[in-house]
Amino acid sequence: MDSPAVNRLFRQLATHKFCHSSRYAPTTVSAQQCRQQSGQRYARPQEKKPKTTIESNWQQRTDHFPLNKSDEFKRFPTVTSDALRGRKERPKRTKMLMRDFIEDSLYNPHYGYFSKNVTIFSPGAPFDFNRIADEPEFNRLMGERYTEFEDKLDEKEYREDRQLWHTPTELFRPYYGEAIARYMVANYKLTLYPYHDLVIYELGAGNGTLMLNILDYIRRVDPEVYARTKFRIIEVSSALARLQDHHLHSSAASRGHAEKVEIINKSVFDWNAYTPEPCFFVAMEVFDNFAHDIIRYDPETEQPMQGSVLIDSDGDFYEFYDRTLDPIAARYLRVRDAACHGRQYAHPLRTPPWLRQLRHSLPFAPNLTLPEYIPTRLMQFFNILGTKFPAHRLITSDFHSLPQATAGYNAPVVQTRYQRRTVLVRTPLVQQGYFDILFPTDFNVMEDIYRAITGRLTRVMTHEDFFQRWADVEGTEMLSGENAMLGWYKNASVMVTV
Repeated sequence: MDSPAVNRLFRQLATHKFCHSSRYAPTTVSAQQCRQQSGQRYARPQEKKPKTTIESNWQQRTDHFPLNKSDEFKRFPTVTSDALRGRKERPKRTKMLMRDFIEDSLYNPHYGYFSKNVTIFSPGAPFDFNRIADEPEFNRLMGERYTEFEDKLDEKEYREDRQLWHTPTELFRPYYGEAIARYMVANYKLTLYPYHDLVIYELGAGNGTLMLNILDYIRRVDPEVYARTKFRIIEVSSALARLQDHHLHSSAASRGHAEKVEIINKSVFDWNAYTPEPCFFVAMEVFDNFAHDIIRYDPETEQPMQGSVLIDSDGDFYEFYDRTLDPIAARYLRVRDAACHGRQYAHPLRTPPWLRQLRHSLPFAPNLTLPEYIPTRLMQFFNILGTKFPAHRLITSDFHSLPQATAGYNAPVVQTRYQRRTVLVRTPLVQQGYFDILFPTDFNVMEDIYRAITGRLTRVMTHEDFFQRWADVEGTEMLSGENAMLGWYKNASVMVTV
């Protein structure tokens, strides 16, 4: 832990009961329990400060223009996540849009969550699902391997705040990666072979396991296609890029793929090369960590207001809202209105105006609606695909819903680990770099926006439907007849370009 503030934060977390959940696995803990157990509003202990007026405190509770900070909001400069990349210290006495705050929290090279604090669980040898009795036994075995994995990490460096989570790629290897490879090879041979190479881009490759499983499968099943395969990883985290390169050279079998693989250590949002060749673009469990903007609406005029984060001289966080939208947020709302015309989706203004006005006229009622988190970074990613990779085919999977999310529409789950337990909090305004901030994806809306931006057609299906068709499901079937790969991730969807 790198500062007294972080020490205070985790001491505060230690005083609460913990909500047990994994980043991707289903959970039985209720959202209400987590809200009651998760701690302070800003997840950072604050010294008691003298009150100004009752009006000031009431406005701060309802997240709209806390008066005692308005002067600082006017004086402090506005920064972006790009401008903070070179900073080694978490910023103070500044303000930024919510998407920049989230981007900085997750991806800053010096203190970001994915840059410095994340370890991806690897279970060691693949699970022999055909010899596992049922799902409870699988859960027990996975728990044992989690403990063994973290015990080995603690022998090298003990950390109470280690951020550890797993992915379906690791849990169901090699079957998960082979299903993706089978889908790509079938579609490649149907439309591109032999006139084009099989070019694969993977965004955010984690440990590199999916890459190795895909290449192993193609080399074993179709040597002619393998001879024409090129695999390129786009990885924003330098630490993960080094880990991927290490795993690429860790065995004779993986070293055999080295000439096929290029690891590009940069953010996809910095991509400036035009790539006209047909390619597959794989983005598995990536959308959930794209930064979002926060919007609240005036309940009477229905005007959207965009949220910014003020960081004061003590490093505490405060939300402010402005009626002037920045160009990116304004564009998202315009594109959504045009692309989703006639489609019903969850939105703060869906209730009848008279009921909304009555609710907000009650004593102590908030003066803005609940927040809506809009995926502006995801829209920018689609724009990059459409302009820089015009012949791409997207393959993506992510969560269409998440339990225990914070309040609002399309709101994130915000969680950290302390002493090997998961702790959920109620706001994304948390100590930068120590919390995972992950969002659900409304695939119906994003499918329309993707089509509008790229001009490409898509198909959305459930996680189970996709892997039922393309995976070797017999390999993940247990003695009880339950199938781990099909039974888990009921809250995930798959979207592919057709």
